[in-house]
Amino acid sequence: MPASASGGHLDLFILVADKDMEFALKGILGRPERLRIRRISYQVAIHPQRDPGVRKRCHAFLRPFVGSADHVLVMLDREGCGDPARREEIEADIEGRLAVNGWSQRCAAIALDPELEVWAWSDSPHVPRALGWDGTPEEFKDWLANEGRFASGDPKPRRPKETLDAVLRRTQKRRSSAIFLEIASKVSFERCTDPAFEKLQSVLRGWFPV
Repeated sequence: MPASASGGHLDLFILVADKDMEFALKGILGRPERLRIRRISYQVAIHPQRDPGVRKRCHAFLRPFVGSADHVLVMLDREGCGDPARREEIEADIEGRLAVNGWSQRCAAIALDPELEVWAWSDSPHVPRALGWDGTPEEFKDWLANEGRFASGDPKPRRPKETLDAVLRRTQKRRSSAIFLEIASKVSFERCTDPAFEKLQSVLRGWFPV
């Protein structure tokens, strides 16, 4: 179980930009055996200024927690943070500022490119089910293709957030953070080849080996 704010020293403190990210990470970290890590204690905080706040001020936000956790993880949307730099450049800059503010050798930043919704797209049948689709997975794929949401040969839509919202309008399902929790709790991690997700897995395995 994740530790609470008063639950003592943590393995991991996480700063994210919004509740969707929080729920996605809870789903991911709730499956340590699939990540190939040990079960850890962690706490998630949401920056009040969302992606731009995480991008520019995460080091200040996290400074009071330097002695509260062994490691810190920062997550934000590249497209929403207001910085046109590449994902890797944003991550390196954040990690550099965290390092000189007490988190040296025990911090990592994950910039989702372009946004969190890219992690929701997989060929798993759990995805259409989580989005309220009542037809078959094949019918779901056909609908997406007919709507022009997937280019031929692309494993994911080029506009993942807009595509997810289009599906929810079609299924008349309310958008909620629970959708990200459900997908992260069920979809095989091996199906996700997103570079940011691969970095997340690598970082966690290095920090928390079985």
